[in-house]
Amino acid sequence: MVEHAAKVRHDFLRHDMQFPHVWCPGCGLGIVLGALIRATADLDIPQDELVLASGIGCTGRMPAYVDFNTLHTTHGRSLTFATGIKLANPGLTVLTVMGDGDATAIGGNHFIHAARRNLNMTAIIVNNRIYGMTGGQYSPTTPYGDKATTAMYGNIEHAFNIAELAVTAGASFVARGTVHHVPQLDTLIKKGIRKKGFAVIEVISNCHTYYGRQNNMPDPVAHQLWMKENAVSVGKAAKMSAEEMAGKFSIGVLADVDKPFYSEEYAKIRQRACDEVAPDVDEAEIKCEPDRSDEFISGSR
Repeated sequence: MVEHAAKVRHDFLRHDMQFPHVWCPGCGLGIVLGALIRATADLDIPQDELVLASGIGCTGRMPAYVDFNTLHTTHGRSLTFATGIKLANPGLTVLTVMGDGDATAIGGNHFIHAARRNLNMTAIIVNNRIYGMTGGQYSPTTPYGDKATTAMYGNIEHAFNIAELAVTAGASFVARGTVHHVPQLDTLIKKGIRKKGFAVIEVISNCHTYYGRQNNMPDPVAHQLWMKENAVSVGKAAKMSAEEMAGKFSIGVLADVDKPFYSEEYAKIRQRACDEVAPDVDEAEIKCEPDRSDEFISGSR
């Protein structure tokens, strides 16, 4: 087990170039990174067939550390870059990693429409309830009444529920985990990657540097204890009343449905167009190549 873990770290991290990382000591993002590389290693996906895209923020730094094909893109736009990659080469396994602000504020429109289209990719959204990199401003997931550098007297806006938003928008697979329940997080990421369609894994994490210091959880241990005490399994949560769930949140798989996904439907439309148009057009003017959904064109990392 120890030798396997060491091999995963060696093979899946750019350890000679990008470490030490930029995250604060005790930040949950290191745990998310570990879960991501363990999940991809366990699925035995060749690294040249993996793509990880991110936007801006603390979470956005993650592609710098993994030895996949990676893109560090613009704020809120990682899903648009990932969409183009998946449509251009459907054989790739495409993942995005975003923070709560990156995904649901400036990237909110892209997020709900990626779920609506049911793109065949996996979105990992790390929810630490604050904008951590840019100074601790409140985000769309900062709880009502909690403090931030831009809400010194308490946030008066109501928070998004990321996982429920994904379910409502039409994602095929939606799950929620935490950086405290690590084995479960590994499993949820693997399930999301395996799923055909748009998969969303919300990860409840901690930013003790900005969120915690202003909300009576000044260190990572306090956050870990909060997650341990307030996370409730989906099965148990279904049997609890709204009053009993007040202040708590459910973890596990919230949605898992099978339906046509975008790149599969796009390939059908493309083939139909080729079948109908190509016979009437000179071969020099149009060339309908076969669909490459089950192939992979290798590229350098």
